[in-house]
Amino acid sequence: MNTPANAKDPLHGMTLEAIVTALVEYFGWAELGQRIEIKCFRIDPSVSSSLKFLRKTPWARAKVESLYLFMRREQARNAKPAH
Repeated sequence: MNTPANAKDPLHGMTLEAIVTALVEYFGWAELGQRIEIKCFRIDPSVSSSLKFLRKTPWARAKVESLYLFMRREQARNAKPAH
């Protein structure tokens, strides 16, 4: 059932794996490691090692989710035709 809160939440239905994968595709590991300074993004990065860390570390997960929302806003802004 889709409640009004779920309908407005852009993270609703998104898995952490899908979020990390989208960020890596958009920014790449190097820039991701600069934007969020955690070892799993900077030293031998992989989606699986990142997921292990992020699932145990709420503050890091919050930063990743926040960056994902920023990325989505950037993509939406860039998709709009210029007037």
